[in-house]
Amino acid sequence: MSNAKLNASIEACEYVRANIDINSIIGVGTGSTVNYFIEELAKIKTLFKGAVSSSEASSKILTSHGIEVFELNDVNEVNIYIDGADEVDRDKNLIKGGGGAHTREKIVASASNEFICIVDESKMVKSLGAFPLPVEVVIRSRSFVARELVKLGGTPELRHGFKTDHGNQILDITNLTIEDPGELEKQINLIPGVLDNGIFAHCKPNKIIIGKG
Repeated sequence: MSNAKLNASIEACEYVRANIDINSIIGVGTGSTVNYFIEELAKIKTLFKGAVSSSEASSKILTSHGIEVFELNDVNEVNIYIDGADEVDRDKNLIKGGGGAHTREKIVASASNEFICIVDESKMVKSLGAFPLPVEVVIRSRSFVARELVKLGGTPELRHGFKTDHGNQILDITNLTIEDPGELEKQINLIPGVLDNGIFAHCKPNKIIIGKG
């Protein structure tokens, strides 16, 4: 598995190298595969200006490698965004948020000129839904949101002992039938108290890099 993640990261870094210049800002996601990518990115850090990160965890790793981290508000554009996924279907719809950073990931991905998703073969699925769908909720709305998610057919479970970088909580939803990822993404996000959910159907990657071991 680690070889597959490393191979995907190496290929992604080669793609980045071919498509950046000294003024480029690289968007960097969150997760175990992205950690491999950061290691590779550090080898070419003199070829670009810096990074915008999707989590405090990734920011710390980038900084430790001497890569300057910028706030999204402080840059004019993000040239390429690299991130992993928990599931990828045949139409490039994703489930993300196993690490609880999907809201910020979706923001940075949407703000980027290009979104590259890096995964190992195990993340490729025929249809989304086997992986629990993360939903970030404002704490005071948690019980209400949970009841609304039950109406959609899901079984919500609080991710105990976890808070997002925004200070919110995560409900992980199982037993959902995701026939139309785009419609379900919108339905869930319309529930008052939901910040965002982990379906990436309206923010699909431009390119999927599948690492093989």
